[in-house]
Amino acid sequence: MPANPFVLVTPATRGLSLALTRHFLRTTSLPVFATHRSDTAQNVKDRILSPLQDIDPKRLTLLPLDLTSEDSISSAADALSEALDADSYLHTGLFTGGVLHPEKQPSDLNFADIQSTFQINVISHLLLIKHFSRFLPAANHNSDALAKWVHVTARVGSISDNKRGGWYSYRSSKAALNQVIKTFDLQLQMKKTPSMCVGVHPGTVKTDLSKGFWKGVPGDELFEPEYSAEKLIDVVANLKDEQRGKVWDWAGKEVHW
Repeated sequence: MPANPFVLVTPATRGLSLALTRHFLRTTSLPVFATHRSDTAQNVKDRILSPLQDIDPKRLTLLPLDLTSEDSISSAADALSEALDADSYLHTGLFTGGVLHPEKQPSDLNFADIQSTFQINVISHLLLIKHFSRFLPAANHNSDALAKWVHVTARVGSISDNKRGGWYSYRSSKAALNQVIKTFDLQLQMKKTPSMCVGVHPGTVKTDLSKGFWKGVPGDELFEPEYSAEKLIDVVANLKDEQRGKVWDWAGKEVHW
């Protein structure tokens, strides 16, 4: 029986995540599952599909998911399971959740903001691994290519690259996420599954998350979401086994810890 690969993007409704979702719909024939926190599934689906032409709407399925609730994450995984055939498996999963509360100095640190940062940037990613990794191909799966489990992280999570300081909670949370990426990839290797876990750094993308910092970024280093999405998907698609467990930027260069 032929296997049925699919793509998962979570969350998938704004900025880079929206561009990633649309890119998969436009450039592949794979079913795409996308998650949303608010609005109705139909409204979100219509918004995602609105600029796309000749795309079968049946290829896109929306799942409600709130990154701050494990019950919601678990329910979304169960809903995905119910929507899949027995021979379906995750071909590419992109986990895009991130929030930024910039702190320039210790006095800027705020307990609620720190909690929010680690909840979205680290804890939600751990819980997505807990509930969604069951969709990766099993060890005995007959596949010529490795399935890709991909977390969107950031260069500022690199300790060796930190030359400017600041952004305490954001830097720390991304460094923690990078450790999660490495640890989960080791688990996949131990289980001998035909899959890998990596992180990707999209560059500075013109999204709400980075809006307050656009003026300080040179024009050729500030990317439209569609450009960054195209670059990231190309990098991910071409990763080899020896590149697993690491972080790669939009140009295919390794981001060192």
